[in-house]
Amino acid sequence: MSVKGRIAIVTGAGGGLGRAHAMYLARQGATVVVNDLSREAADRVVTEIIAAGHEAIAIAASVTDEAAVAGMVEQTVQQFGRVDILINNAGILRDKSFAKMSLDDFRLVLDVHLMGAVICSKAVWEIMREQRHGRIVMTTSSSGLYGNFGQANYGAAKMALVGLMQTLGIEGEKYGIRVNCLAPTAATQMTDGVLSKQHLDLLDPALVSPGLLALVGEDAPNRAILCAGAGHFARANITLTQGIHIGAGVDAGEPVVRDWDAISERAGEIVPEYGFMQAERELASAEVAPAKAVRS
Repeated sequence: MSVKGRIAIVTGAGGGLGRAHAMYLARQGATVVVNDLSREAADRVVTEIIAAGHEAIAIAASVTDEAAVAGMVEQTVQQFGRVDILINNAGILRDKSFAKMSLDDFRLVLDVHLMGAVICSKAVWEIMREQRHGRIVMTTSSSGLYGNFGQANYGAAKMALVGLMQTLGIEGEKYGIRVNCLAPTAATQMTDGVLSKQHLDLLDPALVSPGLLALVGEDAPNRAILCAGAGHFARANITLTQGIHIGAGVDAGEPVVRDWDAISERAGEIVPEYGFMQAERELASAEVAPAKAVRS
């Protein structure tokens, strides 16, 4: 699972989790492009990496600026010849209950997390297709996977990244591109004031970054969601229950309500390989089920 000699771009790497990612990948032998909105912050991380005997450069750019991101990727290719790894880490918070949240704050969080990842991934996509190798990591969150009070904007963006990962993983697979998600729990500037000091000490961002080796190495999976924090690692999955066939009719609503427990039964649930598997299962169920009309 070595990344030695690989060229990696890490966004939002001027501090916190991004810095930990950049430092970890550099220690594993990758050449790291440290991206941050602040050139000063990016330079500090690069200085640390070089002082430790590894290779890195700093490029300041907003992930929401298409021209700046294109310039960052172009500079990377000119200097190193390729881009092997993209870690979409940059993000912001604008937490408020949905009732008090402005639409501007909702759009801003989606713009940075979701569109920032889209812009960066698009900028490296053709390069990775042509070289028939690429590893992209989206940073999702338990707030997106499971919800969290006061984070409707953040949760929506983070779950959207899972959907982006699923489709890019399918489209990129034949070109040697593997796309995965990392759902980190780490003490960063974004979590200040949320957890106790004792818990923040346990949630060192450096304890998350080793999970990247599995997600970007030579034998990396494709379309995996890795949850990591405090040295603990787990997999999250989007599953589909076996369900039941109710049939066609004027109103299938009452049977759905009546059989809700059977529909929800998790024994035998699957992780679909692609979205159309839902339709395939539904059609197969309808074809083998005895013809009947649902009575309201």
